[in-house]
Amino acid sequence: MRSIWNGAISFGLVSIPIKLVNATENHSIHFRQIHLADGGRIRYRKVCELDEEEVSGGEIGKAYEDADGTMIPITDEDLAQLPLPTAKTIEIVAFVPADEIDPLQMDAAYYLSANGVPAAKPYTLLREALKRSNKVAVAKYALRGRERLGMLRVVDDVIAMHGLLWPDEIRAPEGVAPDSDVTVRDAELDLADALMDTLGEVDMDSLHDDYREAVEELIAAKASGEAVQPSESKDGGGGKVIDLIAALESSVRAAKESRGEDVSEGDMADIHPIKKTTSGRTAKKTTQQKSTPKSTGTKKSTASTARKTAQKKTASKSTSSASSSSSKGSSSANSAKKQTSSGSRSTTKKKTAAPRKRASA
Repeated sequence: MRSIWNGAISFGLVSIPIKLVNATENHSIHFRQIHLADGGRIRYRKVCELDEEEVSGGEIGKAYEDADGTMIPITDEDLAQLPLPTAKTIEIVAFVPADEIDPLQMDAAYYLSANGVPAAKPYTLLREALKRSNKVAVAKYALRGRERLGMLRVVDDVIAMHGLLWPDEIRAPEGVAPDSDVTVRDAELDLADALMDTLGEVDMDSLHDDYREAVEELIAAKASGEAVQPSESKDGGGGKVIDLIAALESSVRAAKESRGEDVSEGDMADIHPIKKTTSGRTAKKTTQQKSTPKSTGTKKSTASTARKTAQKKTASKSTSSASSSSSKGSSSANSAKKQTSSGSRSTTKKKTAAPRKRASA
Protein backbone atom coordinates (compact mmCIF):
# COMPACT_ATOMS: atom_id res chain seq x y z
CA MET A 1 0.00 0.00 0.00
CA ARG A 2 1.21 3.47 -0.87
CA SER A 3 2.00 5.76 2.03
CA ILE A 4 0.44 9.21 2.08
CA TRP A 5 2.56 10.72 4.86
CA ASN A 6 5.93 10.00 6.46
CA GLY A 7 6.84 11.05 9.96
CA ALA A 8 7.36 9.69 13.46
CA ILE A 9 5.39 8.80 16.57
CA SER A 10 6.54 10.77 19.59
CA PHE A 11 6.18 8.43 22.61
CA GLY A 12 7.79 10.44 25.41
CA LEU A 13 11.49 10.54 24.50
CA VAL A 14 11.06 7.59 22.14
CA SER A 15 10.71 8.40 18.44
CA ILE A 16 9.24 5.77 16.12
CA PRO A 17 9.61 6.41 12.36
CA ILE A 18 6.37 5.46 10.61
CA LYS A 19 4.49 5.65 7.33
CA LEU A 20 0.83 6.64 7.17
CA VAL A 21 -1.34 4.42 4.94
CA ASN A 22 -5.04 4.73 4.20
CA ALA A 23 -6.96 1.98 6.02
CA THR A 24 -10.15 2.44 3.99
CA GLU A 25 -11.08 2.77 0.33
CA ASN A 26 -14.09 4.22 -1.41
CA HIS A 27 -16.03 1.83 -3.66
CA SER A 28 -18.65 4.35 -4.74
CA ILE A 29 -19.44 4.46 -8.46
CA HIS A 30 -18.65 7.87 -9.90
CA PHE A 31 -20.61 9.35 -12.80
CA ARG A 32 -19.61 11.95 -15.35
CA GLN A 33 -21.79 14.81 -16.51
CA ILE A 34 -22.71 14.72 -20.20
CA HIS A 35 -24.57 16.83 -22.72
CA LEU A 36 -27.95 15.14 -23.22
CA ALA A 37 -28.24 16.31 -26.82
CA ASP A 38 -25.09 14.61 -28.16
CA GLY A 39 -23.59 12.70 -25.18
CA GLY A 40 -20.52 14.95 -25.01
CA ARG A 41 -18.76 15.16 -21.66
CA ILE A 42 -19.15 18.30 -19.60
CA ARG A 43 -15.88 19.48 -18.06
CA TYR A 44 -15.18 22.14 -15.49
CA ARG A 45 -12.49 24.62 -16.37
CA LYS A 46 -10.76 26.96 -13.96
CA VAL A 47 -11.18 30.48 -15.23
CA CYS A 48 -9.92 33.70 -13.68
CA GLU A 49 -12.76 36.10 -12.91
CA LEU A 50 -10.70 39.17 -13.86
CA ASP A 51 -9.43 38.31 -17.32
CA GLU A 52 -11.84 35.38 -17.98
CA GLU A 53 -8.95 33.19 -19.13
CA GLU A 54 -8.44 29.54 -18.27
CA VAL A 55 -5.69 28.99 -15.69
CA SER A 56 -3.48 25.89 -15.32
CA GLY A 57 -2.79 24.15 -12.01
CA GLY A 58 0.71 25.59 -11.69
CA GLU A 59 -0.68 29.12 -11.73
CA ILE A 60 -3.17 28.52 -8.92
CA GLY A 61 -2.37 29.32 -5.28
CA LYS A 62 -4.41 29.64 -2.09
CA ALA A 63 -5.79 32.69 -0.26
CA TYR A 64 -8.06 33.51 2.66
CA GLU A 65 -11.17 35.55 1.84
CA ASP A 66 -11.76 38.27 4.39
CA ALA A 67 -15.23 39.36 5.50
CA ASP A 68 -15.22 42.29 3.03
CA GLY A 69 -14.24 40.00 0.12
CA THR A 70 -10.54 40.88 0.16
CA MET A 71 -8.27 37.95 -0.80
CA ILE A 72 -5.24 37.44 1.47
CA PRO A 73 -2.67 35.19 -0.29
CA ILE A 74 -1.16 32.38 1.83
CA THR A 75 1.79 30.43 0.45
CA ASP A 76 3.13 27.00 1.39
CA GLU A 77 6.26 28.73 2.70
CA ASP A 78 4.14 30.80 5.06
CA LEU A 79 2.54 27.67 6.49
CA ALA A 80 5.86 25.83 6.73
CA GLN A 81 7.29 28.60 8.94
CA LEU A 82 4.54 28.24 11.55
CA PRO A 83 5.69 26.81 14.92
CA LEU A 84 3.76 23.54 14.45
CA PRO A 85 5.43 20.74 16.46
CA THR A 86 3.18 18.13 14.87
CA ALA A 87 4.15 18.99 11.27
CA LYS A 88 5.94 15.66 10.85
CA THR A 89 5.17 14.05 14.19
CA ILE A 90 2.25 12.17 15.73
CA GLU A 91 2.57 13.44 19.27
CA ILE A 92 0.91 11.22 21.90
CA VAL A 93 -0.54 13.41 24.65
CA ALA A 94 -2.46 10.88 26.78
CA PHE A 95 -3.65 7.27 27.22
CA VAL A 96 -7.35 6.87 28.03
CA PRO A 97 -9.96 4.05 28.09
CA ALA A 98 -11.53 3.50 24.67
CA ASP A 99 -15.06 4.20 25.95
CA GLU A 100 -14.05 7.80 26.74
CA ILE A 101 -13.84 8.54 23.00
CA ASP A 102 -17.17 9.66 21.61
CA PRO A 103 -17.92 7.72 18.37
CA LEU A 104 -19.26 10.98 16.94
CA GLN A 105 -15.66 12.20 16.80
CA MET A 106 -14.51 9.31 14.56
CA ASP A 107 -13.21 10.37 11.17
CA ALA A 108 -10.84 8.78 8.64
CA ALA A 109 -8.83 5.67 9.55
CA TYR A 110 -5.16 4.95 8.82
CA TYR A 111 -2.61 2.20 9.39
CA LEU A 112 0.75 3.13 10.90
CA SER A 113 3.61 1.12 9.42
CA ALA A 114 7.10 0.93 10.92
CA ASN A 115 9.46 2.78 8.59
CA GLY A 116 12.67 0.76 8.48
CA VAL A 117 14.33 -1.91 10.58
CA PRO A 118 15.33 0.39 13.52
CA ALA A 119 11.66 1.31 14.01
CA ALA A 120 10.52 -2.31 14.51
CA LYS A 121 11.53 -2.56 18.21
CA PRO A 122 9.94 0.69 19.51
CA TYR A 123 6.90 0.09 17.25
CA THR A 124 6.38 -3.36 18.81
CA LEU A 125 6.91 -1.92 22.30
CA LEU A 126 4.14 0.67 21.81
CA ARG A 127 1.80 -1.93 20.30
CA GLU A 128 2.23 -4.38 23.18
CA ALA A 129 1.89 -1.59 25.76
CA LEU A 130 -1.44 -0.57 24.21
CA LYS A 131 -2.60 -4.20 24.24
CA ARG A 132 -1.74 -4.78 27.89
CA SER A 133 -3.20 -1.51 29.13
CA ASN A 134 -6.53 -1.93 27.25
CA LYS A 135 -6.29 1.77 26.49
CA VAL A 136 -5.99 3.96 23.42
CA ALA A 137 -3.56 6.79 22.79
CA VAL A 138 -4.78 10.31 22.08
CA ALA A 139 -2.42 12.17 19.76
CA LYS A 140 -2.02 15.33 17.70
CA TYR A 141 -0.74 15.36 14.13
CA ALA A 142 -0.71 17.66 11.10
CA LEU A 143 -2.08 16.55 7.74
CA ARG A 144 -3.18 18.45 4.64
CA GLY A 145 -2.44 21.86 6.03
CA ARG A 146 -4.04 21.61 9.44
CA GLU A 147 -3.45 20.12 12.88
CA ARG A 148 -5.72 17.22 13.72
CA LEU A 149 -6.63 15.01 16.63
CA GLY A 150 -6.14 11.25 16.47
CA MET A 151 -6.67 8.02 18.40
CA LEU A 152 -4.17 5.15 18.22
CA ARG A 153 -5.32 1.58 18.88
CA VAL A 154 -4.19 -1.94 18.02
CA VAL A 155 -5.82 -3.87 15.16
CA ASP A 156 -4.43 -7.41 14.93
CA ASP A 157 -0.65 -6.77 14.92
CA VAL A 158 -0.81 -3.25 13.55
CA ILE A 159 -1.23 0.16 15.18
CA ALA A 160 -4.16 1.97 13.58
CA MET A 161 -4.97 5.66 13.89
CA HIS A 162 -8.44 7.16 13.67
CA GLY A 163 -8.69 10.80 12.86
CA LEU A 164 -10.89 12.56 15.41
CA LEU A 165 -12.88 15.73 15.15
CA TRP A 166 -12.06 18.37 17.72
CA PRO A 167 -14.62 18.55 20.55
CA ASP A 168 -15.82 21.98 19.40
CA GLU A 169 -16.60 20.50 15.96
CA ILE A 170 -19.34 18.27 17.42
CA ARG A 171 -22.71 19.99 17.35
CA ALA A 172 -25.10 19.66 20.29
CA PRO A 173 -28.29 17.71 19.44
CA GLU A 174 -30.61 20.63 20.15
CA GLY A 175 -34.10 20.37 18.68
CA VAL A 176 -33.49 16.87 17.33
CA ALA A 177 -35.36 14.80 19.93
CA PRO A 178 -39.18 14.49 19.70
CA ASP A 179 -40.92 17.61 20.99
CA SER A 180 -43.81 15.84 22.70
CA ASP A 181 -43.57 13.47 25.66
CA VAL A 182 -43.99 9.88 24.49
CA THR A 183 -44.79 6.99 26.83
CA VAL A 184 -43.58 3.54 25.84
CA ARG A 185 -45.50 0.59 27.26
CA ASP A 186 -43.86 -2.50 28.73
CA ALA A 187 -45.49 -4.66 26.05
CA GLU A 188 -43.86 -2.56 23.33
CA LEU A 189 -40.47 -2.81 25.04
CA ASP A 190 -40.89 -6.59 25.34
CA LEU A 191 -41.59 -6.81 21.62
CA ALA A 192 -38.59 -4.61 20.83
CA ASP A 193 -36.40 -6.87 23.00
CA ALA A 194 -37.80 -9.92 21.21
CA LEU A 195 -36.98 -8.36 17.83
CA MET A 196 -33.43 -7.54 18.97
CA ASP A 197 -32.93 -11.11 20.21
CA THR A 198 -34.32 -12.52 16.95
CA LEU A 199 -32.05 -10.39 14.77
CA GLY A 200 -29.14 -11.29 17.04
CA GLU A 201 -25.58 -10.73 15.87
CA VAL A 202 -24.15 -10.54 12.37
CA ASP A 203 -20.86 -11.31 10.71
CA MET A 204 -19.70 -7.87 9.59
CA ASP A 205 -17.73 -9.42 6.72
CA SER A 206 -20.98 -10.76 5.25
CA LEU A 207 -22.46 -7.27 4.78
CA HIS A 208 -22.13 -5.69 1.35
CA ASP A 209 -23.43 -2.77 -0.71
CA ASP A 210 -26.56 -4.04 -2.52
CA TYR A 211 -27.15 -0.72 -4.23
CA ARG A 212 -23.64 -0.61 -5.74
CA GLU A 213 -24.09 -4.15 -7.10
CA ALA A 214 -27.43 -3.17 -8.64
CA VAL A 215 -25.80 -0.11 -10.31
CA GLU A 216 -22.99 -2.30 -11.69
CA GLU A 217 -25.55 -4.74 -13.14
CA LEU A 218 -27.43 -1.81 -14.68
CA ILE A 219 -24.25 -0.48 -16.29
CA ALA A 220 -23.33 -3.95 -17.62
CA ALA A 221 -26.81 -4.44 -19.08
CA LYS A 222 -26.78 -1.06 -20.80
CA ALA A 223 -23.28 -1.61 -22.15
CA SER A 224 -24.33 -4.92 -23.72
CA GLY A 225 -27.55 -3.46 -25.15
CA GLU A 226 -29.84 -5.60 -23.01
CA ALA A 227 -33.23 -4.41 -21.85
CA VAL A 228 -33.24 -3.22 -18.27
CA GLN A 229 -35.90 -4.81 -16.10
CA PRO A 230 -37.22 -2.51 -13.36
CA SER A 231 -36.73 -4.06 -9.95
CA GLU A 232 -39.52 -4.31 -7.43
CA SER A 233 -38.97 -1.83 -4.65
CA LYS A 234 -40.01 -2.74 -1.16
CA ASP A 235 -42.24 -0.31 0.66
CA GLY A 236 -40.29 0.75 3.72
CA GLY A 237 -43.30 2.34 5.42
CA GLY A 238 -42.20 5.96 4.92
CA GLY A 239 -44.02 8.32 7.21
CA LYS A 240 -47.15 6.24 7.62
CA VAL A 241 -48.79 6.09 11.03
CA ILE A 242 -48.82 2.40 11.97
CA ASP A 243 -49.84 0.15 14.83
CA LEU A 244 -46.54 -0.19 16.69
CA ILE A 245 -47.46 -3.49 18.36
CA ALA A 246 -48.54 -5.05 15.05
CA ALA A 247 -45.44 -3.74 13.27
CA LEU A 248 -43.12 -5.16 15.94
CA GLU A 249 -44.88 -8.52 15.88
CA SER A 250 -44.63 -8.64 12.08
CA SER A 251 -40.95 -7.70 12.28
CA VAL A 252 -40.22 -10.51 14.75
CA ARG A 253 -42.13 -12.99 12.57
CA ALA A 254 -40.33 -11.84 9.41
CA ALA A 255 -36.93 -12.04 11.10
CA LYS A 256 -37.61 -15.60 12.23
CA GLU A 257 -38.80 -16.61 8.77
CA SER A 258 -35.67 -15.13 7.17
CA ARG A 259 -33.54 -17.27 9.47
CA GLY A 260 -35.52 -20.40 8.58
CA GLU A 261 -37.18 -20.72 11.97
CA ASP A 262 -40.68 -22.12 12.33
CA VAL A 263 -43.17 -19.40 13.13
CA SER A 264 -46.54 -20.26 14.64
CA GLU A 265 -49.23 -18.24 16.31
CA GLY A 266 -48.30 -19.73 19.67
CA ASP A 267 -44.80 -18.26 19.43
CA MET A 268 -46.16 -14.74 19.69
CA ALA A 269 -48.66 -15.45 22.45
CA ASP A 270 -46.25 -14.59 25.24
CA ILE A 271 -45.66 -11.04 23.98
CA HIS A 272 -49.25 -9.94 23.39
CA PRO A 273 -50.53 -7.28 25.80
CA ILE A 274 -52.72 -8.78 28.52
CA LYS A 275 -56.36 -7.67 28.48
CA LYS A 276 -57.86 -6.49 31.74
CA THR A 277 -60.74 -8.56 33.21
CA THR A 278 -63.80 -7.06 34.88
CA SER A 279 -63.31 -8.95 38.15
CA GLY A 280 -60.88 -11.30 39.82
CA ARG A 281 -63.35 -14.20 39.75
CA THR A 282 -63.82 -13.91 36.02
CA ALA A 283 -60.06 -13.96 35.48
CA LYS A 284 -59.68 -17.06 37.67
CA LYS A 285 -62.50 -18.88 35.87
CA THR A 286 -61.06 -17.98 32.49
CA THR A 287 -57.60 -19.17 33.56
CA GLN A 288 -59.00 -22.46 34.89
CA GLN A 289 -60.99 -23.04 31.72
CA LYS A 290 -57.94 -22.35 29.51
CA SER A 291 -55.59 -24.48 31.61
CA THR A 292 -58.02 -27.48 31.89
CA PRO A 293 -58.34 -29.69 28.76
CA LYS A 294 -61.84 -30.10 27.34
CA SER A 295 -61.88 -33.91 27.63
CA THR A 296 -61.00 -33.86 31.34
CA GLY A 297 -63.66 -31.25 32.01
CA THR A 298 -66.30 -33.37 30.19
CA LYS A 299 -65.42 -36.52 32.12
CA LYS A 300 -65.50 -34.69 35.44
CA SER A 301 -68.82 -33.06 34.66
CA THR A 302 -70.31 -36.45 33.55
CA ALA A 303 -69.10 -38.18 36.72
CA SER A 304 -70.45 -35.45 38.95
CA THR A 305 -73.80 -35.55 37.13
CA ALA A 306 -74.03 -39.33 37.55
CA ARG A 307 -73.28 -39.04 41.27
CA LYS A 308 -75.92 -36.39 41.74
CA THR A 309 -78.50 -38.48 39.82
CA ALA A 310 -77.73 -41.59 41.93
CA GLN A 311 -78.02 -39.58 45.12
CA LYS A 312 -81.37 -38.20 43.97
CA LYS A 313 -82.68 -41.67 43.13
CA THR A 314 -81.58 -43.09 46.48
CA ALA A 315 -83.15 -40.20 48.32
CA SER A 316 -86.41 -40.55 46.40
CA LYS A 317 -86.52 -44.32 47.07
CA SER A 318 -85.94 -43.85 50.76
CA THR A 319 -88.55 -41.13 50.84
CA SER A 320 -91.12 -43.25 48.97
CA SER A 321 -90.48 -46.32 51.16
CA ALA A 322 -90.80 -44.23 54.27
CA SER A 323 -93.99 -42.69 53.01
CA SER A 324 -95.43 -46.13 52.03
CA SER A 325 -94.59 -47.63 55.43
CA SER A 326 -96.08 -44.67 57.17
CA SER A 327 -99.19 -44.93 55.01
CA LYS A 328 -99.45 -48.67 55.77
CA GLY A 329 -99.10 -48.01 59.47
CA SER A 330 -101.70 -45.34 59.37
CA SER A 331 -104.09 -47.55 57.40
CA SER A 332 -103.64 -50.47 59.86
CA ALA A 333 -104.12 -48.11 62.72
CA ASN A 334 -107.25 -46.77 61.09
CA SER A 335 -108.60 -50.29 60.51
CA ALA A 336 -107.85 -51.19 64.13
CA LYS A 337 -109.68 -48.12 65.21
CA LYS A 338 -112.57 -49.06 63.00
CA GLN A 339 -112.67 -52.61 64.38
CA THR A 340 -112.55 -51.29 67.94
CA SER A 341 -115.28 -48.81 67.32
CA SER A 342 -117.42 -51.38 65.56
CA GLY A 343 -116.83 -53.87 68.40
CA SER A 344 -117.82 -51.36 70.99
CA ARG A 345 -120.92 -50.47 69.04
CA SER A 346 -122.00 -54.12 68.78
CA THR A 347 -121.47 -54.67 72.51
CA THR A 348 -123.58 -51.64 73.33
CA LYS A 349 -126.30 -52.91 71.08
CA LYS A 350 -126.28 -56.34 72.78
CA LYS A 351 -126.47 -54.76 76.21
CA THR A 352 -129.41 -52.62 75.12
CA ALA A 353 -131.22 -55.54 73.54
CA ALA A 354 -131.01 -57.83 76.62
CA PRO A 355 -133.15 -55.78 79.02
CA ARG A 356 -135.70 -55.35 76.25
CA LYS A 357 -135.99 -59.17 75.98
CA ARG A 358 -136.41 -59.52 79.73
CA ALA A 359 -139.11 -56.92 79.83
CA SER A 360 -141.09 -58.64 77.17
CA ALA A 361 -140.82 -61.95 79.01
